[in-house]
Amino acid sequence: MPFIANYSLKNLNTFGIDVNAKWYVNISSEEDLTEAFGSPLIKENKLLVLGGGSNMLFTKDYDGIVLKISIKGIEVAQQGTDILVTAGAGEIWDHLVKYCVAKGYAGLENLTLIPGTVGASPIQNIGAYGVEIKDVFESCTAFEIATGQLRTFSKADCEFGYRESVFKGKLKGKYIITSVTYRLSNIPNVQTHYGAINSELDRRGIERPSISDISEVVAAIRVSKLPDPSTIGNAGSFFKNPVISQQAFDELLSRFPDTPHYPAPNGRVKLAAGWLIEQCGFKGLVDGHTGTWKNQALVLVNHGGATGQEVYRFSEKIIETVQEKFGVLLEREVNIF
Repeated sequence: MPFIANYSLKNLNTFGIDVNAKWYVNISSEEDLTEAFGSPLIKENKLLVLGGGSNMLFTKDYDGIVLKISIKGIEVAQQGTDILVTAGAGEIWDHLVKYCVAKGYAGLENLTLIPGTVGASPIQNIGAYGVEIKDVFESCTAFEIATGQLRTFSKADCEFGYRESVFKGKLKGKYIITSVTYRLSNIPNVQTHYGAINSELDRRGIERPSISDISEVVAAIRVSKLPDPSTIGNAGSFFKNPVISQQAFDELLSRFPDTPHYPAPNGRVKLAAGWLIEQCGFKGLVDGHTGTWKNQALVLVNHGGATGQEVYRFSEKIIETVQEKFGVLLEREVNIF
């Protein structure tokens, strides 16, 4: 488990931004974490924990240590009709989804093809097509940086919100997730209330979908809208869908009656960030080496040779334009370094 100096991160971030880390170390077990944190290098440098590199934008070289979490393994336990699936934080997220769908374990199928690793799922409270991690989350194990001890976090402990958790708030930078347990089921309760899913099911003539059907449909929808990071650099959805008050929405609707919207907790309203960006003329726009994806304005891309600064400046332009037109402030979903 060596520390490697001046390590290229180009192939470790899905944007494909060409930057280096001052130090890099690969972590394949909880024991590796203990060993790494016994090194004086840890105490002398700032630290970045890296999973799949799918939710970040590097705007410069990282002047510290990058810990790549590569802890693997999947374990299954049954409790009646419930299935507890525990996966190492370094498992590729979509590999886990495919494993569960193939075994008939229901709950993750709507989250097919989300990029990244298992360890990021509770941090981001990842979600898609009406399902969020909090809906199936049982617990996670995490390494406390200050003490080197392992701690188990319950669902309540994680304080989940929309693309939020305690790990992005008051405990940010204090823990490293090593494994996550999900409570799935042998009895499917398929979620088809998103219009795009129903439309694709209808097109395929499927009236009583299985979890395999849902997974295939979600995959087809995502492939039609989102670029493959292996062919064009991107981090998926770059911005969060904004959530506004009912009063602010009423005012917005009076000016833009066709605004797509969805109910949100506490009487608030969620808007479609992609639609807002598209209405501002950004869909498919190329700006230097960056731009938005031709099929989804919510996705910023690296057309080749883009710097992180270039992508960041382009995102600033989008935020300013949307706020000027709609009075809505977009928030980046990706982490900026």
